[in-house]
Amino acid sequence: MAEKEIVETSEAEIAVHWGEEEYYHPSTEFIAQANMADPAVFDRFSLENFPNCFKEYADLLDWYEYWDTILDTSDAPCWKWFSGGKVNASYNCVDRHLAKNKNKTAIHFVPELEEEKIEHITFQELYVRVNEFAALLRDFAGLKAGDRVTLHMPMSAELPITMLACARLGVIHSEVFGGFSGRASADRIVDSQSRVLIIMDSYYRAGNLLNHKENADIAVDLAEKDGQKVDKVLVWQRYPGKASSPTPMVEGRDYFVNDVLKDFYGRRIEPVPMPAEDPLFLMYTSGTTGKPKGCQHSTGGYLAYAAGTSKYVQDIHPEDVYWCMADIGWITGHSYIVYGPLALCASTVIYEGVPNYPDPGRPWRIAQELDVNIFHTAPTAIRALRKIGPDEPAKYNYKFKHMTTVGEPIEPEVWKWYYNAVGKGQAAIVDTWWQTETGGFLCSTLPALAPMKPGSAGKGVPGIHPIIYDDEGKEIPSGAGKAGNICIQNPWPGGFQTIWGDRDRFVDTYYARYCKDPNSKDWRDWPYMTGDAAVEAADGYYRILGRIDDVINVSGHRLGTKEIESAALVVEEVAEAAVVPVAHEIKGKEPDLFVSLKPGYDASPELEKKISDTISTEIGKIAKPRHVWIVKDMPKTRSGKIMRRVLGAISNNKDVGDVTTLANPEIVEEIKQMAGQ
Repeated sequence: MAEKEIVETSEAEIAVHWGEEEYYHPSTEFIAQANMADPAVFDRFSLENFPNCFKEYADLLDWYEYWDTILDTSDAPCWKWFSGGKVNASYNCVDRHLAKNKNKTAIHFVPELEEEKIEHITFQELYVRVNEFAALLRDFAGLKAGDRVTLHMPMSAELPITMLACARLGVIHSEVFGGFSGRASADRIVDSQSRVLIIMDSYYRAGNLLNHKENADIAVDLAEKDGQKVDKVLVWQRYPGKASSPTPMVEGRDYFVNDVLKDFYGRRIEPVPMPAEDPLFLMYTSGTTGKPKGCQHSTGGYLAYAAGTSKYVQDIHPEDVYWCMADIGWITGHSYIVYGPLALCASTVIYEGVPNYPDPGRPWRIAQELDVNIFHTAPTAIRALRKIGPDEPAKYNYKFKHMTTVGEPIEPEVWKWYYNAVGKGQAAIVDTWWQTETGGFLCSTLPALAPMKPGSAGKGVPGIHPIIYDDEGKEIPSGAGKAGNICIQNPWPGGFQTIWGDRDRFVDTYYARYCKDPNSKDWRDWPYMTGDAAVEAADGYYRILGRIDDVINVSGHRLGTKEIESAALVVEEVAEAAVVPVAHEIKGKEPDLFVSLKPGYDASPELEKKISDTISTEIGKIAKPRHVWIVKDMPKTRSGKIMRRVLGAISNNKDVGDVTTLANPEIVEEIKQMAGQ
């Protein structure tokens, strides 16, 4: 029992065992063209110059009226940015570019089927389509500033058109990820009190034309049972003029957008000057338990932050062709497919389908065809493409100057493949860390100013000042080799304003733990708690270890799951790794490790031992897995995230729950049988 009594780390700390990786430096060619090559930016955005430093981001926008207060803290911690100012997001993303760039492509829409033509929508066409749809929303659907509307739309050109039409009127949009169920859509309709639902009848996924209209019927039905009646369902058609869904339209409720739009041909709608602090959209976080949280993002602060970080962190210029391979249903797509790039007059790529359809070379063919030079995706997709098509990038003639990784920490081995194979050793990489709640990047290297370090997100971006606290609220200094709760000391314009309709939950979840004085109106007393664990290296670079909840406490040693997964990926045969905690009567918890292999490798007891031994070597025997399970594939969501909850249930002999919404539900049964269930 003595082993159990060894406690090295407090509840908020995590022991860190890995060594820091070496620096990779951006090329002189990249630095020469960079939007931000001035090291003084960090002095300008220091805490001494806060909050006035963010005027630089606000000045990237066109304002109807300038603000009178840059940061209003009167309702702390519900911060109001650029208070008194008036601005319109649709005008900033469309209208203001017409004078010089109306013939430039705003959106390249790439259908999943390769035989279908890529659609190139100019800023002029975007302007026309946004105006006509805004007229429909106002005069047919009866929507006005402050109303909420739920969108349940797949990746399509019509999705940003719909968002920008809402923004033009000041209507608050709430987009639900296309792969979510009708139930998820209903929850968001009820919470936001939407009386209009906008959908698309179908879309392609892995070569199949999916019936999406049926989700609308389910959503409307369930929402009404929960007390929210939807008056109108507006249905965009995947093939205009042709219905692609077998689900019938409901008379008097459902309308094909294409039919109604004819009445609004040629209409132009003046953008509504919106108070900067008014909401632009709601983005619901999709927790596996509890009611989804509607993160309320402002108009002025959010748009300024999305534009500023797009320009300086992602180095987006108007002449760039920029492809973020995320889904607009997530915050990444809102900030870095729609609002950020379009505010900067860039050409943004929207791809309908999955990255490996019809084969793993597809992303690189798209990059070659459109001459994409900035590429942005998640470690999930990078790991998948490394697993199924490691040699594909070399077959295509494209050149990325810049690549972003987003959504979760990226393991150093995967980072190196991304750099060498996808970036061909030439592209700058920014490993960004942020959240739905934060609206934009929190940590990243500025690509022309700081070297890259595999597996590390880098320092706080300009104006973001992270701090790592232990349980008692004491700061864990850089280079201490201990991790803790990473918090942000100051507000920033992209941060969400509140949880829609639930201020108490907002304060309790994000501010209460480290608040120095609940009655204070001083922002210094309200550090923002991210809920993520991180370690700060001696050089000030932060490495994110995942959610504090994803920590495994083994005999008092709190181990970050991401560290164990990274160690597993050092093994050449391993493509993906997922760690889950398993109850142990002496140690408290111990890790179970699930891995899938690259093509051409087979499972064997020898390989299981090799993987287990590598973890002992890389981290220490304390992290040795209870069992290494080599599986054909991981249970994944439709967006490609590994469902560790399902793996954890299997390891702990618990019910896996509803897995029908997974992209590959059949794999769950296979893993259960392997585990003897």
